[in-house]
Amino acid sequence: MKWTMADPGMAVAADLVVTQLMSAGHEAFWVGGCIRDELLQRPVNDMDITTSALPEQVVSIFARCIPTGLQHGTITVLQNKYGFEVTTFRTESGYADHRRPEQVFFVNDVKEDLRRRDFTINAMACSIEGPLIDPFGGAEDLHLRLVRCVGDAEERFEEDALRMLRCVRFASTLDFRVAKNTWRGLLRQRDKLAHIAVERVRAELEKIVEGPHPRRGLGMLSRSGLLQRGKAPFPWTGSDLAAAAALSAGIGELESARLRWALLLHALGRSAGEADELLRAWTFPGATRISVAGVLRVREAWTAALREVPAGDPAGTDKLRRRWIAAVLAYGREAACGWLSLLRVLPPASYSSVHSESKDRMDFPDLGQSWISQMPVTALTDLAVGGNDLAEAMDKRPGPWVGSVLSELLLRVAVGDILNDRQQLLTEAKRMVGHEQL
Repeated sequence: MKWTMADPGMAVAADLVVTQLMSAGHEAFWVGGCIRDELLQRPVNDMDITTSALPEQVVSIFARCIPTGLQHGTITVLQNKYGFEVTTFRTESGYADHRRPEQVFFVNDVKEDLRRRDFTINAMACSIEGPLIDPFGGAEDLHLRLVRCVGDAEERFEEDALRMLRCVRFASTLDFRVAKNTWRGLLRQRDKLAHIAVERVRAELEKIVEGPHPRRGLGMLSRSGLLQRGKAPFPWTGSDLAAAAALSAGIGELESARLRWALLLHALGRSAGEADELLRAWTFPGATRISVAGVLRVREAWTAALREVPAGDPAGTDKLRRRWIAAVLAYGREAACGWLSLLRVLPPASYSSVHSESKDRMDFPDLGQSWISQMPVTALTDLAVGGNDLAEAMDKRPGPWVGSVLSELLLRVAVGDILNDRQQLLTEAKRMVGHEQL
């Protein structure tokens, strides 16, 4: 097979692995996703190999191996700087918890190995000589842009319930349809998703939400009701997700994965605190949780400002500017810019009716960015004085008062009330502390 979509170095290394297996008297084929992506002219990121060689024979052929899944017949072969999963032809039975096969049987026929796979588009193989081995019509389904299970859909999903989310993921990322019988099988087996670990569910959701067609995937999740069957708490109904999918129409325009999650949680009506708890329950990394919650906290601060500053107030624009700058200082420039990015892809009427009461509020994404760019300082480290300077100038022991004074000075400089000048800052600090002591 001629590889046009794989890294040339990886393709050469994969050729060597297949060639060495064949030279040792075994059959060897590229299989699965690499075949699918090559036929679709999509980037090939990894190249799995299936072979008639038993695991111990694979180990004996190659100098550098890792027994990554020895009990299931998988050996990772290291060739040049690349790693390739080499798996013995096998069949499976007795799936534990609708996920892991309890029994694996090595076989001699590659077509039997392909029969155990999830979808026809992943059940194709090819050797160096070719031609394509495609017993279940995967190439035709690629042409039809169709996700279809190999054999009986209910059986495939009962064997491994994660395949239901994979079905949605492939349909979403490839912009394919799901075959009617496959969709019916998914609906009948969807309760089995409760057996799948939260981490695995989250990994599939990330690929859906962060993929090229997230809105399509969200719509399918809504119609299927899959998420209500998982172990992780998804405290909304399919109709909630449908509404969120409609509200998140511009989600695909956001390049940042974290902003996509922030938009989805915003569309679902979650507070920053609720979002943090949900992301924790879904096993997201702390950095993602903090970033998403930060964006939503900026949203909450800005929404509160809009509600508290009357639209007809002559000084309203300046009051909003000060409230916005305070939010930027409290939650960070990145979080604030993130909220502005969300506003640019949301329908204006969807996030707050008060935005439509004046042109300034309607144009806020651009105005808010302008206000940020005009801030002379954005962090305490930008100030011309520090805590030791304050303590020395006022001959006071350092304590909590230092942080309070510095934060207030930062805000006053950021909004333009005073200059970021050492003497002015010390004078203002003395006035503040003296006023507090009266």
